[in-house]
Amino acid sequence: MQINRQQIIRALVGCSVPPVAVIDEFVASFNMWAIPYGINNTKRVVHYLAQVMHESACLRYTTELASGAAYDTGAKAIALGNTPEKDGDGQKYKGRGYIQLTGLANYKAFAASDLCTVDVVKEPGKVAEFPLNQMASMWFWQNHKLNELADQDDGGKMGEDIVRRITKKVNGGQNGIAQRLFYYRRFKKEFGL
Repeated sequence: MQINRQQIIRALVGCSVPPVAVIDEFVASFNMWAIPYGINNTKRVVHYLAQVMHESACLRYTTELASGAAYDTGAKAIALGNTPEKDGDGQKYKGRGYIQLTGLANYKAFAASDLCTVDVVKEPGKVAEFPLNQMASMWFWQNHKLNELADQDDGGKMGEDIVRRITKKVNGGQNGIAQRLFYYRRFKKEFGL
């Protein structure tokens, strides 16, 4: 399933729409990688786009705004595969991509995946760049079985529950749920779900 610039622009009417060049880059990488990562039906596309628009502030950010220092020491560092010592790996492997890849364990797993051809462990900043910003996000999506969760959307009220369940897997909680639901409703209308 392919998407186009006009679909993104129509779904974001009334929002702070990013520059056309940014939308075009996103659309190109989406269309290049959606099928290999299994984002291949309307439900999956709608849910993926809703999450991406929130996580990236409508495609404006592909690098976490925080420094990453919170992932440098202690239990959070260990959970993400970083060392528990204060050695800078939290900052080095902070969140990048449209749905942010965070922590050394995730960078290693993405680097080892079949479709990744860049050593993102050695060059983590590349995950914030085209086309890896999309690939890493789609890898995360597929790896966390979010396609299967999106497939459970019945097109009715259940869809909003699915947004909440996907948000928990993407974000660890319900951060930004109102905005994610807003984007879900917009993309649902745009794609006729």
